Amino acid sequence: MQCMLLSTAGASLPLADGRAVIFGRGPESRVSDKKCSRHQVKLVANYEDRTVLVTQLGANPSFLGDRALGRGQSGRLTEGSTLYLVNQKYPFTVQFSGDSNGASSPTLPKANEIDPKETKKEEQREKPKRSIQDFFPASPKKVWLSVKRPSSQDNELSAKRFCPPGSSGGEADAESVIEEKLKRLQEFAESASKCESVPSAAMGSAPCTKNCWEQRGSLMIFTAAGVVAREKIAGFDLDGCIITTKSGKVFPTSPDDWRILYPEIQPKLASLLKKGFKVVFFTNQMGISRGKLRPEVFKSKVEDVLATLKLPIQVFAATASGIYRKPVIGMWEHLCQKANDSITVDKLQSFYVGDAAGRPVNWAPGKKKKDFSCSDRLFALNIGLQFHTPEEFFLGWKPAPFVLPTFNPRTCDPNARLYDPPDASLTCSQQEVVVAVGYPASGKSTFFHKHIVPKGYVYVNRDTLGSWQNCVSACERGLKEGRSVAVDNTNPDPESRKRYLDVSQKMGVPCRCFLFTTSLEQAKHNNRFREMMPANKHATVNDMIFHSYKNKFIEPSLSEGFSEILKIRFVPSFPDTQSEALYKQFSEG
Repeated sequence: MQCMLLSTAGASLPLADGRAVIFGRGPESRVSDKKCSRHQVKLVANYEDRTVLVTQLGANPSFLGDRALGRGQSGRLTEGSTLYLVNQKYPFTVQFSGDSNGASSPTLPKANEIDPKETKKEEQREKPKRSIQDFFPASPKKVWLSVKRPSSQDNELSAKRFCPPGSSGGEADAESVIEEKLKRLQEFAESASKCESVPSAAMGSAPCTKNCWEQRGSLMIFTAAGVVAREKIAGFDLDGCIITTKSGKVFPTSPDDWRILYPEIQPKLASLLKKGFKVVFFTNQMGISRGKLRPEVFKSKVEDVLATLKLPIQVFAATASGIYRKPVIGMWEHLCQKANDSITVDKLQSFYVGDAAGRPVNWAPGKKKKDFSCSDRLFALNIGLQFHTPEEFFLGWKPAPFVLPTFNPRTCDPNARLYDPPDASLTCSQQEVVVAVGYPASGKSTFFHKHIVPKGYVYVNRDTLGSWQNCVSACERGLKEGRSVAVDNTNPDPESRKRYLDVSQKMGVPCRCFLFTTSLEQAKHNNRFREMMPANKHATVNDMIFHSYKNKFIEPSLSEGFSEILKIRFVPSFPDTQSEALYKQFSEG
């Protein structure tokens, strides 16, 4: 059997049975109208019903006849009806040819996406009920109404099965049909309760009854029908671990540019479910917060991937920076605390698989590229889970070499010595200028406000004054008032430091340098930690500023005119144990 989507402009698109196709502006549709998105609709043909499920994805509405579809809404395109691709323009009709019982045409594309017949009616009629009472309302009439409406073929079969030769049918035959259907439903319910793929009843958790999405801040969660809470979690990254691009590009070129990474993946995941694991995907999707990926397109992709796998899986997606983004463990904590039916997770029996594993270039034969980050391995390390790469877990490869970040937040000692030399004094009873040198987010502001400003020093900071010229003027004013001055800027090179040395020499006061020894990696970690703290008052620093400081940095020396140089260590202090635990998580990625 064949299904073709046809337009009056001569465009034609073959649709395979049950396989999703993203369709919109482009050469296939012969539509160039910019109001029509390249990803305007998702189409899924149903050969049995001779219909096409149309799901709206674009910003502007598509129409089924005179009915407008909103973004995320679905409707059925039948033979004889018309799909207007956008704004009641560009009409398309569907044409089925051949026998619905025959094989699909060999000319149809082999798409990866298989849609599981998404409408609520189909979900209700196809999902097995967990309790026999679900099949037996109070009256037989209600049972009959709740049963899937039989097709003409079903009616013919029922007539042959239940109407003996010479019988005229009537109410007696209808009762026989009802009794037979009740019997079949009961048998189906009993077999479903014993199904290996959902062995959960004895563990006190019932499977999810329908697909559902929920949003918790920057966290998106999809729970597929049939997902069951477990104490054993099998966690997986999504991109590069479960799926890869069909195009061979690093990043997908379209919503349907994906395929399952290895053929071993589906049977392996199915085996884990049978062994009593809950399978969960954890994925970072920063493109959503950056406006590069629409949430509804990502949702459609997730649903298509899970439909292809044909397995009940839960998906967590971090759409922005913060506590949910791997390797920070916010997604895992939400799973354990709020998305596992109060069943305690056993970390010793759980594990995590991901491709961002810190492997160097040529980590395996075949000129393998360096991993783009180590975030998946660090995610498992932060949680305390056993970790595998996709090649190790699905293909049985030997563990590959890897490199962890040079900065380990777990080694920070809150009791370490604050500065060197230890016999130096942080403040001076005589008037002076103190000039800070150090990366952004190296702890300068916190240090000055805790140890220096309370001693009466004038605080000079470019973030508040706006320019180095204003900072120099503020330094002069403070010295003229007879006060000491603390300059809290990065001051990476002799030129930037000379401005304050000149002022101090002009006013006849000594100038000391406080060199903050925080490394680039720790400064970036501090910056990410600030982002996750609710009471954060610091502006977020981007990587360009960090690397600009690194490129300009020249270590200060006494020859520049400083009377003393103190080296200041970053010694963290925390308001509570939760903050300390968050700081000690790896946050690279």
